[in-house]
Amino acid sequence: MKRDYSQFLPLAGAASVPRRAPTALETLGWRPFFAQQASIDDLIETPPVRVVEVHRIGLQVLGEEIDALVPSGLEATVGDWLLYDRNHPARSRLLDRTSLFKRRAPGKDRRLQLIAANVDTALIVSSCNLDFSVARLERYAALALEAKVTPVIVLTKADLTEKPSAYVAAADAISDSIAVVPLNALSEEPTSKLADWCTAGQTLALLGSSGVGKSTLVNALLGEKATKTSGIREDDDKGRHTTSRRQIHFTPQGCALIDTPGMRELQLTDSEEGVADLFSDLAAFAGQCRFRDCQHESEPGCALQAALERGEVDPARLARWRKLAAEERYNAATLAERRARDKSFGKMVRAITKHHKKRMEDW
Repeated sequence: MKRDYSQFLPLAGAASVPRRAPTALETLGWRPFFAQQASIDDLIETPPVRVVEVHRIGLQVLGEEIDALVPSGLEATVGDWLLYDRNHPARSRLLDRTSLFKRRAPGKDRRLQLIAANVDTALIVSSCNLDFSVARLERYAALALEAKVTPVIVLTKADLTEKPSAYVAAADAISDSIAVVPLNALSEEPTSKLADWCTAGQTLALLGSSGVGKSTLVNALLGEKATKTSGIREDDDKGRHTTSRRQIHFTPQGCALIDTPGMRELQLTDSEEGVADLFSDLAAFAGQCRFRDCQHESEPGCALQAALERGEVDPARLARWRKLAAEERYNAATLAERRARDKSFGKMVRAITKHHKKRMEDW
């Protein structure tokens, strides 16, 4: 029987070749990076599916004529690609990712929480009101840069403030390489102003606190009310949770939008490069210090302190960088300790099981 492999192949790009319509997989975000991780026979026997929603009981996946629930157990998150085992869904194979957003989970158990995978652009959403925070935006930006994802700062509710330019200026100062887009999410502006990033085959993740307008933004890009929205508290402009789980929506143009629950606490971990990229100017000064282990406080030959005295460094920004860098180092160390402890415990369990099995065989 002749097999149809077209669903696994990229779109024709040559000008002389008529461009065919995207397959169902390409609409979901399938690309050569994923196809190259398996043989054609593997892709036929275990067809590719994408995780479009994360439930407590498992992962909702979509593929070519596949809409199924994979039981909990896989270390996967929304946006991931799996090779779906129809007979044993829990044994489905997780494909390597192009990018991964993760954080240290809230609480004291030192766990790592996966947020989203295989994202091309991170829309870091903040509103132009009392909830606006440069420090929070920097955290999200560092998270995106660590994942090698393009960050874009989207300022919603710009129509509700008398001076939106002040919010734009504060966001612009975070990095020269990060675009800042002010808009009214309840208008037609999201479709036009975000058109450069929201294109066919691309995956966008919306990140931000509750009430900043992520769900409203999703609805605007979809052209329909696909997600629930709610207002903010009048006393502090803080929002209420409306998105309770991570899920993907698809625009009419074929762009995947990952809506995530609002995160009040974003503890960075394993994000050293992202923090360094975001504060590359400060990192450059730090590299000129006389001592390699300089703490940038009162040590002799500290290039950062010298730049601060010359007025070349914003003291508030320097304080935020030091805080983020220290937090990242601490969280990375504590998570490494947990991983080592879990690994040691696993070895002990396997040794006991092996010993018990041998005793039973001897008996």
